[in-house]
Amino acid sequence: MNIFQVDGTLVCTDRHPGMEKLPLRILRDQKGKIQVAVDTIGTCDGNWVYAVSGSAARQALGQERVHIITDLTICGIIDFWDEAE
Repeated sequence: MNIFQVDGTLVCTDRHPGMEKLPLRILRDQKGKIQVAVDTIGTCDGNWVYAVSGSAARQALGQERVHIITDLTICGIIDFWDEAE
């Protein structure tokens, strides 16, 4: 799992079958690297989130979407996070 901040929405007019209704979010890590993730929980710009990658990202979508291609899935919004700890 990694921590990211939601930086915006990625709009795509054409998508792989099965991904038509899945929102895509632009995420930025603490070093400024940008990645795109499937948003399973309805995040807003500026939210701090945790996301999983690899096979865990596909499993996080649930059994009915096991064949969807994704490498990063948002799994939760972080309510409190103390970087000093």
